[in-house]
Amino acid sequence: MKITTPTVGAPCWVELGTSDPEAAKAFYSELFGWTVETDPRPEAGGYTVLSLNGAPAAALSPLYAPEQPTAWTVSFATADADATAAAVTEAGGRVVMEPMEVFDLGRFAVLTDPSGAAFSIWQARAFRGAGVLNEPGALGWVELATRDTDRAKDFYTRVFGWSVNPGEMYTQWGLGGADFGGMLDMAEQFPADVPPYWMPYFAVADVDLTAERAAGLGATVMLPPTDVPDGPRLSVIRDKQGAVFGIHIAGSEG
Repeated sequence: MKITTPTVGAPCWVELGTSDPEAAKAFYSELFGWTVETDPRPEAGGYTVLSLNGAPAAALSPLYAPEQPTAWTVSFATADADATAAAVTEAGGRVVMEPMEVFDLGRFAVLTDPSGAAFSIWQARAFRGAGVLNEPGALGWVELATRDTDRAKDFYTRVFGWSVNPGEMYTQWGLGGADFGGMLDMAEQFPADVPPYWMPYFAVADVDLTAERAAGLGATVMLPPTDVPDGPRLSVIRDKQGAVFGIHIAGSEG
């Protein structure tokens, strides 16, 4: 079973904060076939929606603060942003940006889990989130990398009510019978200075071809196309500005 529409508690949107929005627009539109529409209102701050066949798939924006890293941020749907922000604090996380109104589109907040992995929440009004999921060129999976998997399980099940499907090497997150993401134990395979993080995976029809295309566009293939035991074929890529994302075979997750 796959999640194909924004669902409370599940990933509903991904946003890229980047040091070079124009370069990012060119790269991702070429890689995934996204069309670009930048909000012209000054108060929108250059926010750009990236669409796939007319359906919103993701977004990008300039960096709004000196300390903001170039990175993808995963957003989870909520029925009440204020209540979820309070639940995050109660469960040991932190509110980085208090819930705020985004025009008439919805209510938004930025948070971290107890380990410091950042994510956002979205309470939909006029805008629900992604209009396409789990199709080639769209968000298909999200992954948490952390050094404290037990604490992460406790935190996310308390805040979002996720189910946990543990494996020997990998834990999957689920909601309503659909797995939508996973958790990787950073252990010793990551340098000590790499902080915990959430990373999106975009579904593609051909992992090898997409990774090759990304490299040709100037990106770095950090993990070459690989078949995961009992999992999909995937690859991890870093764009020229430093944002990291994954790709996997469409339909193989979720």
